[in-house]
Amino acid sequence: MEDPTACATQLEKLVIDGVNGAVKKGDRGADDFVDPWSVTSASAKGVDYDKLIRRFGSSKIDKDLIDRFEKVLGQPAHHLLRRGIFFSHRDVHHILDLHEQKKPFFLYTGRGPSSEAMHLGHLIPFIFTKWLQDVFDVPLVIQLTDDEKFLWRDLTLEEARRLATENAKDIIAIGFDIEKTFIFSDLDYIGCSPDFYHNMCRIQKCVTFNQVKGIFGFGDSDCIGKISFPAIQAATSFSSSFPQIFGGRKDIPCLIPCAIDQDPYFRMTRDVAPRIGYPKPALIHSSFFPALQGAQTKMSSSDPTSSIFLTDTNAKIKTKINKYAFSGGGATIEEHKEHGGDCDIDISYQYMKFFLEDDERLEQIKKDYTSGELLTGYLKKELISILQPLVSSHTERRKQVTEDKVRQFMTPRKLKFDY
Repeated sequence: MEDPTACATQLEKLVIDGVNGAVKKGDRGADDFVDPWSVTSASAKGVDYDKLIRRFGSSKIDKDLIDRFEKVLGQPAHHLLRRGIFFSHRDVHHILDLHEQKKPFFLYTGRGPSSEAMHLGHLIPFIFTKWLQDVFDVPLVIQLTDDEKFLWRDLTLEEARRLATENAKDIIAIGFDIEKTFIFSDLDYIGCSPDFYHNMCRIQKCVTFNQVKGIFGFGDSDCIGKISFPAIQAATSFSSSFPQIFGGRKDIPCLIPCAIDQDPYFRMTRDVAPRIGYPKPALIHSSFFPALQGAQTKMSSSDPTSSIFLTDTNAKIKTKINKYAFSGGGATIEEHKEHGGDCDIDISYQYMKFFLEDDERLEQIKKDYTSGELLTGYLKKELISILQPLVSSHTERRKQVTEDKVRQFMTPRKLKFDY
């Protein structure tokens, strides 16, 4: 069943195609670069996602797919889907087929715990994943890659594991159902799960050292832990890695909501999966949550001025937006009223696309700002009024998450589903 030669041959095309995600020179801006660790763009509008879709070979989420979501679910699509923030996918139609046929699938998403405080950008995949869990009523596994952060960052194992627990509190505060959700730390779970480790080994045997360097851009001086890590993120895609949840079944596929910079891991996974007898994971990709200074980069935990953290006070949120949020308005009031503002580059408007759920209100703001009727100061004030209660309410919910509650979510166990 497991033919490493066949696996290696198929992976050659991924390496040749540049699965590390850099948009090659000659594409828009020639300076867009996307990989699992960094995102940069030369354009004030950010990454050209249409070209990224073509480069990665995924499929664009079009009106037909959104209409199908609404038909299958019998309710409106989430605003993050309607507005194109989740914009790309692999095999989502198959997941909808399974739901219509009343066949099982599960959700898988994750977080690399590199800092104690998560920021707004980290919320996006989890907000959307919670909606998917609610509407499809399926199991969810959330992987905390504390081992990855130990390997990539200047962290001790103990600190990486502690950050995983702190991040788990933020994730739990979003409102996931404990009867449907398993959150796990790589550092804890792999050591007590032979099935997970077996799948890691199966994947590792299918990918050569040369290929993983080509896929992820690793260099000769990178530690061997980095070389082997992709198999850990890939193994979570398979139901047999969680026998306590799926009863040992290996035929249950997953849907992975994630930012598109994580796609290289799962293109590798999708290539290996059928060669070790498992279904390919499906994916649904989000765009990047831009830094306050502009869409050339995504929001980063390592730069406090680029981010709104879930621990920020109301005063700090107001200060950061007023001081750092890039404006798409005119240089002067007169120029702005004459030419209007540019919503494509205005960070306050871009953030409202993520968090202002009222479609009519958002469209009116866009119309009035583009015409020059509204000034940048109004958009910033509006955004502040949206984010302050959002962050404050999250902070209050997080305070209610006890250490015991974290342990319950992170204990390997059967969920409410029978297989």
